[in-house]
Amino acid sequence: MKIELAKGAGFCFGVKRAVNIALETVKQVNPPVYTIGPIIHNPQVVERLRQRGVIPIAEITDLPPGVVIIRSHGIRPDLLRQIKALGHKVVDATCPFVRRAQNYAEQLHREGFKTVIVGKKDHPEVEGLLGHCGPNAVVVYNGSDLKGLSGHRRIGVIAQTTTPFSQFQQVILRLLEKTEELRVYNTTCSSTEKRRKETANLAKRADIMIIAGGKNSANTSRLAELCRQIGTETHHIETAAELSPEWFEGKSLVGVSAGTSTPQWIIDEVINSLKTLNQKPKTRRGGSTHLWRQ
Repeated sequence: MKIELAKGAGFCFGVKRAVNIALETVKQVNPPVYTIGPIIHNPQVVERLRQRGVIPIAEITDLPPGVVIIRSHGIRPDLLRQIKALGHKVVDATCPFVRRAQNYAEQLHREGFKTVIVGKKDHPEVEGLLGHCGPNAVVVYNGSDLKGLSGHRRIGVIAQTTTPFSQFQQVILRLLEKTEELRVYNTTCSSTEKRRKETANLAKRADIMIIAGGKNSANTSRLAELCRQIGTETHHIETAAELSPEWFEGKSLVGVSAGTSTPQWIIDEVINSLKTLNQKPKTRRGGSTHLWRQ
């Protein structure tokens, strides 16, 4: 059984930057420091940071005086103002690509465009973007969500950074039919799109795909969905402990990929566990044993 890891799997630039900022911050001040929500969408990384004094909280009302780190997804401007008004020191770990999307959102609002955000409405990045757009912005997931959108002469469109480009493109084509003036800012993340293509190429050759990453990570879930759409047996796991030997019976090529918030140590554990499983004797019916073939 061969094991192949997709190129580029693991932390993206923005996630790596946010984690490093959190680690440096907790070194420089007396812990704990706080984040509004998890700094990235990976429970194992969040727990490790918690052990070092980086504590996620759900509401600003729960926030004791101290240092607040703005997570990689960014937050609404009004929430940022509230945090500062309460006298907290703010450390901004917003991904630069998310910040770019926020700036475009503000520009579209200032210039009077009806703003359309392509993404998941309940995702924290999108919630932050809505705060930069003004009250009339709308969130759509794909082109079919645009049925009720009409009567706007000027429409601007941006995307949640981890939105697949093909999904973003579909919405743009539909919007062209609905307005006189369409302004598009491509805020999709190129590294995320490259990871999708590399994962898809591997899934087309593999007998089974293992996608490692947080179950609460949108881009990781999309990778698993992509592999399933290709027709490859796919399992989305958070840690190596979830691997089941039965999945790999009769499989020649195991493909592994991971989301942008999945740390290298989790990827390494998954690969090492697969190698270990590959060498273990497996009991067949009738009591005979065999080694999984290389």
